[in-house]
Amino acid sequence: MLEPFALETRLLEAMRRTAAGRQVYVCFSGGVDSTLVLAAALRAGLSTTALLAVSASLPQAERAEAHRLAAALGADLEELPTNETENPAYRANAGDRCYHCKTTLYGFAEALAVARPLDGVLMNGTQLEDLGDVRPGLQAAQEYAVVAPLIEAGFDKAMVRSLARHWGLANAEKFASPCLASRFPVGTEVTPERMLQVEQVEDFLRAKGLWPARARWHDLLVRIELERQLLPLVLQEPLRTDLERAAWRAGFRFVTVDLGGLQSGSLAKTLEDNR
Repeated sequence: MLEPFALETRLLEAMRRTAAGRQVYVCFSGGVDSTLVLAAALRAGLSTTALLAVSASLPQAERAEAHRLAAALGADLEELPTNETENPAYRANAGDRCYHCKTTLYGFAEALAVARPLDGVLMNGTQLEDLGDVRPGLQAAQEYAVVAPLIEAGFDKAMVRSLARHWGLANAEKFASPCLASRFPVGTEVTPERMLQVEQVEDFLRAKGLWPARARWHDLLVRIELERQLLPLVLQEPLRTDLERAAWRAGFRFVTVDLGGLQSGSLAKTLEDNR
């Protein structure tokens, strides 16, 4: 891997090249990828605004953290109320939910940029390793000509974290934090009320130091995924009973802890994946 100074030079050059002097709007989530893009735009001396999509799919804890990160960078941040749950195709969660989510976000962002006096360019935090996944949201980015500076600079996740550490970004080691809608099996309708159930359980887990974690929605049952070293803790009293009560307050009837631990994309796994 390149040294941090070489990574810095590569990313800032890509940023200036792709921005070409235009007003930059960074689609900002508070994750390390989009935070690095935001920091790079500012370091490159570009006029920059961070755009945070706000809806029922964004946990309040993540929303507050995004504001803290932007403030620490000295970046202007604007919230975009996207309300994607009003789209029946999004709610249907038929496997292309991310496409409808990103289409809504980029549509709002483009409208905002067009309404401003300066020519603007939309940027996101997509990096090389994202290209190997099934991500319908990437199609939406192409349709709206969203620029991915990390792709332009040839950055993978390790490079992102290396430069984030070099720049002292507070979330350089942050675990991936996909939206609350990702906690639902494909084909299960996603609603604000159901996402609030998930958020309430995950807020409990955060408060108890059981993080990172996922609360997967399965109707009356919530399936908890934790890093494996945390599994023994959640089965001890009084934490076990407190977790049950938190789940009941959120509207679940049953609670289970997944012995497989925390697994990215676990709702898309098949029987063949486990063999």
